[in-house]
Amino acid sequence: MLAADFHYDLPEGAIAQAAIEPRDTSRLLVTSTEADHAFYELPELLNRGDLLVVNRTRVRAARFTGTKSTGGAVEVLLLRPVGPGRWEALLRPSRRVRPGTEILIGEAKVTILTMPERGLATLELSVEGDAESWIEESGQVPLPPYFRGRLDDPDRYQTIFASSTGSAAAPTAALHFTDRVLGGLAEGGVQVTEVELDIGLDTFRPMAEGPIGDHEMHSERFTIPVAAAEAIAATRERSGRVIAVGTTVMRTLETGAVSGGRVAGGEGHSELFITPGYRRRVVDALLTNFHAPGTTLVVLIAALLGPRWRRLYESALERDYRFLSFGDAMFIDDPVGGPVIP
Repeated sequence: MLAADFHYDLPEGAIAQAAIEPRDTSRLLVTSTEADHAFYELPELLNRGDLLVVNRTRVRAARFTGTKSTGGAVEVLLLRPVGPGRWEALLRPSRRVRPGTEILIGEAKVTILTMPERGLATLELSVEGDAESWIEESGQVPLPPYFRGRLDDPDRYQTIFASSTGSAAAPTAALHFTDRVLGGLAEGGVQVTEVELDIGLDTFRPMAEGPIGDHEMHSERFTIPVAAAEAIAATRERSGRVIAVGTTVMRTLETGAVSGGRVAGGEGHSELFITPGYRRRVVDALLTNFHAPGTTLVVLIAALLGPRWRRLYESALERDYRFLSFGDAMFIDDPVGGPVIP
């Protein structure tokens, strides 16, 4: 399979450029029926005994504009720490940045350590005091590059579950949740548990042309709390469904899979690339947004839906669904391949 097999035509006007309010009034396409719903109707679409698993990660305010000694401006997006004082970062523009280049960001200094590749480089951050505190106080939340709208409240790009800072982007499927939806889930006997995956570069980087097998996934740190592992085990005992809220949760759970449709609690790093033909081991269904063409996220959707992913995306466009981070949602409740591997 080639990266080109996962491209589709996404009109500019279909990209959501406003964050709809209330959050749960976004639309929800259910794949088994192809019916339209409002997201606040989600509790009615689930069964007593089901379990929703959400990503509790919080987007780090890690976007900065700095100045080189030559006077040129460089945008720096810190992706993840890779050692004491060292970060993996995305630079723009990067064509005139070399190892040893220094970039000043206020009172802080960034020194480039590696030659940028497709804008990605390792750098050293020199700042007084705690780096995470400085980042939170001095940086901006990195909104997606295709979003040209305005957020009056930066927390609108955080989910209501966000508690642990570490991501370069939001787990957007969970942006639709509100207290009203959570109340309806509780009344309907649907439980919610949390995991954590620090979202990195592959969430928004298109694949290079060529075979998808040549794509190297960006390593992302994850945590599966013991409470989440126990909740999944209990769901299996009562024959409920494990429903991943977002592709990050699906990758986390499938990376941590053990026998019997369960997961092991603990921490680790995931480089899992879910492609067509993948056999699920934990996740029974997926709540997700509509993703950008040619990304690993679309490949994951194709793994769950088979060839009909393209028809469903085309149908959503024809029905004026809103795409990408602040857009509408899809509930894949009938993935291909049958039940998870026992």
